[in-house]
Amino acid sequence: MTSTLRALLLAALAAASAPSQAASLNIVAIGASNTAGLGVGSENAYPAVLQALLRKKGIDAKVTNAGVNGDVTAGMRRRLDAAVPKGTDIVILQPGGNDLRFSGTKQARAANIAAMVQALRVRGIRVIVYDPGKIPADWYQWDHIHFNAAAHARIAAILAAQIAAAAKPPRPDAAQPPSAKR
Repeated sequence: MTSTLRALLLAALAAASAPSQAASLNIVAIGASNTAGLGVGSENAYPAVLQALLRKKGIDAKVTNAGVNGDVTAGMRRRLDAAVPKGTDIVILQPGGNDLRFSGTKQARAANIAAMVQALRVRGIRVIVYDPGKIPADWYQWDHIHFNAAAHARIAAILAAQIAAAAKPPRPDAAQPPSAKR
């Protein structure tokens, strides 16, 4: 009995001193054809590239691509709960330009984006809205609508930097008031 108890104690001590594994970061990228990777393939779309970049930075991330070709913000809003499962940590919302291209209004688009952000925050999910104003001309494919592979890589790098900066643990002395730091 003593040897069994000793073995259990040693196993418990070994488990307690072993480095703990950080939980995987679950990210969902929701959008339309540019999120889906139309013209470059899903493996070259920014969600897949982002996952690879985060893993290179030592962040165990799983990025799910929830892009749907031709979608508008009202469609994204309708499928939000189905596309973003429980356990999601971050949603990247890339609303795209289909609303305006398909006779939507700026006001309706803005209202849908705000409603999605609010619904996700209520669920405790961090939201990154990737909706740049002016896109450089060299980011587009021949159709001047869809991003090329280089643009997807740039977008993934921008997002990876934001996510990695937020994922870094605070420095031990960061919580001290300035007067306590010497």
